[in-house]
Amino acid sequence: MKDNKKIKKECRKAVPGRRTFLLLLFLLAYGSELFSQNSDSKYNQPILHTINKIERIFNVNIEDERGLLKDKNLDYADWRIRYGHPEISLTNILAPFDLTFFKESDSVYIIRKFEYPRRSVNVGEERLQYLKTLYSDKESWEKRRDSLKSCMYAALWLDKAPEAPGTKPILTKKRIYDGYSVENIALEILPGVYATGSVYKPYPLKGKHPVIICPNGHFGQGRYRESQQVRCATLARMGAIVAGFDLFGWGESQLQFPYENHHNSIAATIQVLDGMRLLDYLLTLRHADPERVGVTGGSGGGSHTMFLTALDDRVKASAPVVMVSSHFSGGCPCESGQPLHLCGDGTNNAEIAAMAAPGPQLIVSDGKDWTQAVPGLEFPFIQRTYGFYGEKDRVTNAHLPDEGHDYGKSKRMAVYRFMAEYLGLDLKKVQNSKGEIDESVCVIEEENTLKVFGDNGERLPENAIKDINALYKLFGEKNEKIQ
Repeated sequence: MKDNKKIKKECRKAVPGRRTFLLLLFLLAYGSELFSQNSDSKYNQPILHTINKIERIFNVNIEDERGLLKDKNLDYADWRIRYGHPEISLTNILAPFDLTFFKESDSVYIIRKFEYPRRSVNVGEERLQYLKTLYSDKESWEKRRDSLKSCMYAALWLDKAPEAPGTKPILTKKRIYDGYSVENIALEILPGVYATGSVYKPYPLKGKHPVIICPNGHFGQGRYRESQQVRCATLARMGAIVAGFDLFGWGESQLQFPYENHHNSIAATIQVLDGMRLLDYLLTLRHADPERVGVTGGSGGGSHTMFLTALDDRVKASAPVVMVSSHFSGGCPCESGQPLHLCGDGTNNAEIAAMAAPGPQLIVSDGKDWTQAVPGLEFPFIQRTYGFYGEKDRVTNAHLPDEGHDYGKSKRMAVYRFMAEYLGLDLKKVQNSKGEIDESVCVIEEENTLKVFGDNGERLPENAIKDINALYKLFGEKNEKIQ
């Protein structure tokens, strides 16, 4: 008989060690998964193959007009299809490439690059349906509105903005025309930061007059363009004191901040401050009526019309043009570069427009841009909010289905009549013998005539900041834009 110690030694050789035993248990438990995960090549295939399969399964058309799917392969592509859910399926296979889709109709989808401020109409509709569940009466709406307002104010860094220096504005000599005057202005809204524009006034100037702020949009020539001059001049002839001003990094603002700075998120902050602090100044004028304040702008200026109205209680009447949308927040950082649309766990321009309630509001839309769905989608949503105050008739929609993205003549005509009704302007002063609003008497000035700092910026103040990083520092922030 073998020695007991020798038997134990031989048994240790025959029985697997603890580590070997644990390894065997691991392989038994997870071996099949490990082996399947090594089969990537079996399931990796061109994404176009899966797109074709989705088209067949759901009987839809998926269009890749820009060739964004070319030469793209995806692991487990077919496994990402959710049967019964074409849109979830598309999201699953497009998201890894930072792509998305726009739903053109019930059976047509367009592949697009992911753009954070832009969605398709059906996504906007889903969002509005959700927002409607958050409030059903005046009390619950005002709680939501006040929360949004507070958050938007902080998102735009307005709570961090230094006080205005209080310096006198720089004004050029007035030019006198038929029923109105024009003078250019530079207002120091922050230490070393100037808002530049032109102020149009009724002429002769007597009594009290409404004030209208005109934020600019991304239309060619900025505030120098003909349609901007005509609008400001006509409103002045009707009896309003009107201020049009440069976008950040446009026009004379470029003397301080080059055009490329316009795509910094701080542009949104400065443009809101421009409007607020120009309004501060205009309301100090002895002929200004603080109870009759309006704001109107188109495109990006439409965004800032909504922002200024939502944030500044002095605004009594607003007319955002070609910008109210539940699915597009503005394609420029000067509109959507600051996270104000993330307030309230997500808002959009339709809800921001509703924050004007119950103040009079004209929403101008057209059939050839992102406002095409306004009559049936955004307008009823906004009107519902006005209904909480029993004031549904104080918000109106001028929809021009055959027109495109501009602040053209027919859009201006709608705004003139709206401002006349709610700000007490005199339409008769601009009507011809046929009763038509006549813009032809307005003088279109040359670009240099509209400048406040001189033809070549020679009168720019010495303290003017010319460094975007220094501008961020005024707010206690850093410029994190990737150049």
